[in-house]
Amino acid sequence: METNNGVLNKQEAEKLERIAFILKTVAHPMRLGIIHLLEQHPKLSVSEICEMLGSEQSLTSHHLQNMRLKGILSVKRQGRSMMYSLKERDVSLIIECLENCQCNM
Repeated sequence: METNNGVLNKQEAEKLERIAFILKTVAHPMRLGIIHLLEQHPKLSVSEICEMLGSEQSLTSHHLQNMRLKGILSVKRQGRSMMYSLKERDVSLIIECLENCQCNM
């Protein structure tokens, strides 16, 4: 990702910033668990996610809100429920790559 003179150009630097932002956003076991569930189920409510993860609703909602605000998840109202889905499906590819990585294991 270097130019001829060894310095990143603005576009490359911005791309690296975005990658780092995504990695920081998902760098929590519960957030990774939520992403894993949403890979398997295109839309889930907070209560469904809580049930599947065995987590408290307030903590789960906090993580969902964080990922939604940072552009990883999208949410739509369906009746009385808020249904979450992956907005950035490529995040799954990053996680899959890390799961298959043998470094520090």
